[in-house]
Amino acid sequence: MQINKQIWLLRHGATEWSRNGRHTGSSDIPLLPEGEAEAKRLAPMLANHQFKQVWVSPLQRARRTCELAGLGGQAQINELLREWNYGAYEGITTPEIRQTVPGWSVWSHGCPDGEDAAAVTERCNRVIEALLAVEGDVALFAHGHILRSLAGTWIGQGAVGGKHLALGTATSSVLGFERENQVLMRWNAPCQ
Repeated sequence: MQINKQIWLLRHGATEWSRNGRHTGSSDIPLLPEGEAEAKRLAPMLANHQFKQVWVSPLQRARRTCELAGLGGQAQINELLREWNYGAYEGITTPEIRQTVPGWSVWSHGCPDGEDAAAVTERCNRVIEALLAVEGDVALFAHGHILRSLAGTWIGQGAVGGKHLALGTATSSVLGFERENQVLMRWNAPCQ
């Protein structure tokens, strides 16, 4: 295990649905013009870092962010980085869901015909196992809930640990090590 390894988590830029709080899992919607501008602002920071690998969700909002951030040429599609499967809640906001399921949260209730926290934790564990096998730093371009879940799993809390980690669009976060402990080194840093 490389204890100097860093995993950079890069959330895609703004979309229409991310701006209005609609759960966007498998819907393959594009970045807004402001989301494209956000993604471009990631490029100077990323240009100063050498990544052994760059993994990206197959969805266009993550792929386009990666491209505009300057790492599209290194990108490898990784299906495990897809956003949560919201099932019947795809495209619906939390307040709308809570009209019929009071107190609903993706972290505690999961999604009918979609994923729950246990399924996402298992997926995150597979990502982490693959990340630890890479000799060097890795950049991941993906989505809000899956990146929060990945960070929660990284620090030993499982996907539900992500409920404590707000994550804005086009932000960078870094997972790493302090001695042998997996830690959050930076979280939710806005693009410049």
